[in-house]
Amino acid sequence: MTCVRIDLLTREYPPEVYGGAGVHVENLASVLRKRVEVRVRAFGAERAEAGVTSYREPEGLADVNPALRTFGVDLAMAADCASADLVHSHTWYANLAGHLAGLLHGIPHVVSAHSLEPLRPWKAEQLGGGYALSSWAESTAYLGAAAIIAVSEGMRQDILRCYPQVDPQRVRVVHNGIDLTNWSRQEDSRAVAELGIDAQRPSVVFVGRITRQKGLPYLLRAAESLPRDVQLVLCVGAPDTPEIAAEVSELVEGLRRRRQGVVWIERMLPRRQLCQVLSVATVFACPSVYEPLGIVNLEAMACEAAVVGTATGGIPEVVRDGVTGRLVPIDQAQDGTGTPKDPEGFVADLARVLTEVVSDPQRAREMGRAGRASAEEHFSWDRIADRTIEVYRSVLGQR
Repeated sequence: MTCVRIDLLTREYPPEVYGGAGVHVENLASVLRKRVEVRVRAFGAERAEAGVTSYREPEGLADVNPALRTFGVDLAMAADCASADLVHSHTWYANLAGHLAGLLHGIPHVVSAHSLEPLRPWKAEQLGGGYALSSWAESTAYLGAAAIIAVSEGMRQDILRCYPQVDPQRVRVVHNGIDLTNWSRQEDSRAVAELGIDAQRPSVVFVGRITRQKGLPYLLRAAESLPRDVQLVLCVGAPDTPEIAAEVSELVEGLRRRRQGVVWIERMLPRRQLCQVLSVATVFACPSVYEPLGIVNLEAMACEAAVVGTATGGIPEVVRDGVTGRLVPIDQAQDGTGTPKDPEGFVADLARVLTEVVSDPQRAREMGRAGRASAEEHFSWDRIADRTIEVYRSVLGQR
């Protein structure tokens, strides 16, 4: 496929990366360039990288709903894909651009499903009426796509449940990957001490945005029951809404009044610093109620941290219970929110499993080493690129 040109369409791309989709596109573009011609089309300010085009929101739409501003970017992106052989879009922000480009230029459109709007109804708090628009853009793109790449088998089942009109044969599973060179164990007690972390004490580490799907309020409630010598390290990104920000802030302040060792890092750390934090973690906690796969779990595993995650979505495809970490059972509402039917029971189970793992540091280290081995065997980016190319070939062969 050396003469083929693939246009990757995305909202996030370095230096403007704030979630798993941005990490995915950055690494996918890097490995695909060894095999095909790649153009990246991304939202945001101008970038100096060759083969990357940036798109700002139209000035005339500055005061309208954010979803409409997104559509303005999508129109410009779609127009610029004229010479591509295939377009590959990531998240609803760029799905409409991919769909329109496919129609306009008569080329296949491949969608990577990193999340699903019907399973994130809390986004109505964030987007208002724009949530109806984001949902429409996603469903339109999925129904029209030549192929849909699900980042886990759990995600594939969610796609077919949310969009039953989609032909199951068009939905392929290609897991997210991990850069095993840049993500590795880097123990540095002095560096983490500057962040307020005592490398000699056991710790539970959380990394993620303050959003409903990440389940941070459940972890904060569970932390009340952790052994008194355990540190809770929270590396958090910007909140989705003022409401979730206020809820989390109140829980953190209450927890700090009742126990020591709550380390609050209100920013997303650079990769090197985050590796250092993950490398001293006894346990990495992923209390998500919605997680198609969870790149952050792979990052923790690459740094040899044992992972305790919710048994939902794609997490069980990454975390092998009793081998690379532990899974916390959850019985969830089927209304799209993922809310535990028994929130108190879920919090109690989360606290119990975290306590079991953090109280046995030797076993946790064994799980961490097994996690690194699993990442190397199953989740390298070269392996992910090979599987993605197979999807491209299958749809280009249909033209």
